[in-house]
Amino acid sequence: AVHDMKNSLFLLIQSIENLAGELPSDNVEAREQVANVHYEASRLNTNLVQILSLYRSELESLPITVDECFIADLIDDVVGSNRLYVEQKKIGITIQVDSELSWYLDSELIYLLINDVLVNALRYGTSKIIISASVQNAHLNIKVEDDGAGYPPSMLEKSHESLSEFQLSQGRTGLGLFFARLIAAAHSQGENSGEISLSNGGDLGGSVFEVKIP
Repeated sequence: AVHDMKNSLFLLIQSIENLAGELPSDNVEAREQVANVHYEASRLNTNLVQILSLYRSELESLPITVDECFIADLIDDVVGSNRLYVEQKKIGITIQVDSELSWYLDSELIYLLINDVLVNALRYGTSKIIISASVQNAHLNIKVEDDGAGYPPSMLEKSHESLSEFQLSQGRTGLGLFFARLIAAAHSQGENSGEISLSNGGDLGGSVFEVKIP
């Protein structure tokens, strides 16, 4: 049943994208409505995948499939899948990633993580987003920054909670944070595990999300 729902959502999202491509560029109101529907369908799809993954992991660990991934291609795919929403919000996205940078990770899970972070940045940002990736201290660092109002104190506090302290009653924001931490922690090398961090400021003065993968 869950896979049927995922397939139906995928077909719905494809249909929305096809519809958007057929709308005349001067029909601003219709294009905005289609972009909003696309955003909601994508968010629903993300939530479904998150809940399914949590069920599979039993709130403890997440099985991953690691392979070499070119990070610039991964980020281009994430940005491309949100093209309609990017155009509707009129936000400029700067990608700062070496085209040759590659890392061993679960590309599907990291895609979901970055996609969720980008959608939030698009929703709360004003006009600019920077997505950067680099290797620091034997870790892959992927950072998403926006020029919005930044994370509220309550969200910054939640980002420091351990996985065992997580409660489903925290709602979608808590679920997204937990899912991001679960994905990061599932990537490990020896005693080193991946981690996420949330802060405010950065180059654009808004929210800064960072994931570090060993």
